[in-house]
Amino acid sequence: MGKKDASSVKLPVDQYRKQIGKQDYKKTKPVLRATRLKAEAKRSAPGIRDTILVIVAVLVFLLGIYAFFYLNLSTELDLDVDMD
Repeated sequence: MGKKDASSVKLPVDQYRKQIGKQDYKKTKPVLRATRLKAEAKRSAPGIRDTILVIVAVLVFLLGIYAFFYLNLSTELDLDVDMD
């Protein structure tokens, strides 16, 4: 008797999942396809973000090297002018 009573009562979670499943059936195929593509784009976005971050880091590194050499050469040129 206890098993029959337990099986007839559905958990709210199961009812919610069933309701969500019914809503998905109401959508047309193009809408479902667009939703899937949008989800895949979100998953691939971190790869693009990482690529941009690496490129920016390399550019900052090159700019730092350029600034270092520029400042060293410009001070050497100033010393040459002062000696004359």
